[in-house]
Amino acid sequence: MSKPIFGLSAALVTPYTASGAVDLPKLARHAGAMLARGCDSVTLCGTTGEGYGLSLEERKAMHHAVAESLPANARIQIGILASAIDDAVAQSRAALDAGASGLLMAPPFYLKGVDDEGLFNWFNQVFERIGDGLRGVIMYHIPGQTAVALSPELIARLRKAWPGVITGIKDSSGDWATAERYLASHGDLSVLVGDERLLPRAMAMGAEGSICGVANITPELLASVIHSGGDGRLVSEIVDLIVANPVMPAVKVLVGHLARDAGFDAVRAPLTELSPERKSKLVEAFDAIMATA
Repeated sequence: MSKPIFGLSAALVTPYTASGAVDLPKLARHAGAMLARGCDSVTLCGTTGEGYGLSLEERKAMHHAVAESLPANARIQIGILASAIDDAVAQSRAALDAGASGLLMAPPFYLKGVDDEGLFNWFNQVFERIGDGLRGVIMYHIPGQTAVALSPELIARLRKAWPGVITGIKDSSGDWATAERYLASHGDLSVLVGDERLLPRAMAMGAEGSICGVANITPELLASVIHSGGDGRLVSEIVDLIVANPVMPAVKVLVGHLARDAGFDAVRAPLTELSPERKSKLVEAFDAIMATA
């Protein structure tokens, strides 16, 4: 029998209260709704969740709130977004100690032009300091945000040094050639596609699903692509609409639109909310796409 695939994980948006604190009850409700609507797991503190701007204490509180509200067997991944080794270790230990099923680990992102040797040393030190509980690392390739590439060769070297620790690769480059290279060189791992428009082609080539922001909006459509071979036409139209706007604010507007809760719209600086006019146009265009479903 073949192993189960990773499936679909919603890269959860992070809702805030009027005072700017994380709205933990709303986050927990949203996580439960995503599982009920077809997601196989949820991911906290990723890019869509503004994880780069969340404190360690906020991360702990978010994980606790979501875990307490979901079934005991629910899978929760935690985004690890840090440049300092000690910060990456602290985020990772907190997540693993609280029962996270995996870590979505980005590379250090402040310095640019770092070579594979330097990146290997960084990951190697992070892994060493996490200690015996280290498990379920998904390497997070998102050069549009980090400007730091994770080469197949680097991942191969880390896998050799740390057998069984790396279980997946999330490719958010949006570049099909990059996805192909990961599938060719690490197809035994869970290769996940961040750009939802590439998902049908990637699944046909052996990918195992996605951790993505659009799963907050239309998990049913994405689950169909991953588990039933859907063509993803509407998904592509929705993604094209979102990326024509500032992406994270746009995703949150659509989450709020579907939940009938404009409180989802708030973002944390340095992001800014969409203007009322832009929100209105986005929602109108989204509804027009969904009317063709």
